[in-house]
Amino acid sequence: MAVDAETQFHVLAVDDSLIDRKLIERLLKTSSYQVTTVDSGSKALELLGLMDVQTDPPSSASTDHQEIEVNLIITDYYMPGMTGYDLLKKIKESSALKDIPVVVMSSENAPSMINRCLEGGAEEFFHKPVQLSDMKRLSHHLLKGKSKEEDEDEDEDEEQKPEEKEEEEQEQEHEKNNDRKNSGGSNKRKAMDERLSPERTRPRLSSSSSSSLTVV
Repeated sequence: MAVDAETQFHVLAVDDSLIDRKLIERLLKTSSYQVTTVDSGSKALELLGLMDVQTDPPSSASTDHQEIEVNLIITDYYMPGMTGYDLLKKIKESSALKDIPVVVMSSENAPSMINRCLEGGAEEFFHKPVQLSDMKRLSHHLLKGKSKEEDEDEDEDEEQKPEEKEEEEQEQEHEKNNDRKNSGGSNKRKAMDERLSPERTRPRLSSSSSSSLTVV
């Protein structure tokens, strides 16, 4: 049973075999993933926006290409022009795409090839023919890739906090200056009031002077 959260994930499947592409597409859709399929690594890079690394001659559809947001890439290893390992390297070398999980698949079970892909940054290696159980294992890598994006967003928020802190400190300093000015003004007014107080301006008679007065 597919998890509802999986419906938001978009998987790019890359395979030069039409039969294998149709099989992967069907399995992914059965698992409630959104799917886009291409038949070469260069077309995958074109869809991902890495036009400068395209090796195949431009196709008639290239002018209509549109960059898409992909949450995971699953690619065949052996493909003409650009292998799945070459595609993996291009993705991991891109600052914009390096966090996208990549899964490599092949009908050959060669330990050296598998280790090469895993060491190159692949999340996992599937053996063909791919099974529905393999598709269900993708959810772990998809969630991990999503958590990386969230961590990057948090890091961006953290980078903005020092600026916000500086602004807050400036506002506090401004308020303190205003308080000092207001406090100084009130002290001046208080001093003036004391000087103008009736008690201070009224002359006081001493006892000696009052006794010298003669009543008529």
